[in-house]
Amino acid sequence: MPAKPKPKPMTEVQASVRASADRVFAELADGWAYVGWVVGASHIRDVDANWPEAGSKIHHQVGVWPLVIKDNTESLACEPGRRLLMRARGWPLGEATVEILLDEHSPELTEVTLREAPTAGPGQWLDNPLQRQILQARNRETLRRLTDRVEHRAYPLSA
Repeated sequence: MPAKPKPKPMTEVQASVRASADRVFAELADGWAYVGWVVGASHIRDVDANWPEAGSKIHHQVGVWPLVIKDNTESLACEPGRRLLMRARGWPLGEATVEILLDEHSPELTEVTLREAPTAGPGQWLDNPLQRQILQARNRETLRRLTDRVEHRAYPLSA
């Protein structure tokens, strides 16, 4: 039986968002908005009604048509206004654990930390400076997109 790889340390990026932690979490809790801030996500096919409760899923596509992968992201733990832990899948490329932490400094400023580590598939065996730099760059852009949505999107959305 092959040895199971040691868990990789999570890459980490941070951003300051001019909004409350509840406002940031509201964006995370809108599963249909996922494609608007997650780099690589190209289409949302469905969102479980109880997203982001633990065990619920966002069913998405990643990639550029026609080269897309249909898979899902599952919530593993959810603390509204504070933390969202997810398993992002994109097989055959693999899957990763993603954690988003919210630290509200004031009602107008929240520090958002995004941590990610490949946990299954080819990425779990690759651990090198180039891979970590690419992942950090991707996640910095993800936080830039999330920040833009939170700071500039009217909320709550009108029906």
